[in-house]
Amino acid sequence: MMYMNRQFFRRGVRFRVGKIIGFVILGIIGIFAFGSIVMLLWNALMPVIFNLRQITFLQALGLLLLAKILFSGFRGGPRAHGSRWKRDALREGWANMTPEQQEKFRQGWGHRCRKPFPPDSREPNTAEPNS
Repeated sequence: MMYMNRQFFRRGVRFRVGKIIGFVILGIIGIFAFGSIVMLLWNALMPVIFNLRQITFLQALGLLLLAKILFSGFRGGPRAHGSRWKRDALREGWANMTPEQQEKFRQGWGHRCRKPFPPDSREPNTAEPNS
């Protein structure tokens, strides 16, 4: 029994090390591919359209890094942390509204969206049945 546990542990460690090495290799290939694509697109389009100089591979990687910083920051993209906080804040604000405020909000935004919001499904139906 002890031999089986050692063998399983060794296989698990090998698998994890292989997985890490695989991710590192994929990361290097991805960086090379995206850098090459940016460089090729820049060198094919920008000198012709805007009369700019051609760039090297390292300059293309720098351009990718600059775009990452400017457009998504260091937190992993636009949807990483902020959107959940915003959604929770909106839900809390909606829950704190009175029914009159909610109806006023629906009417105001319904007209902006060209289609009024449907009535709240939690409200009782006041229409009389057609019998």
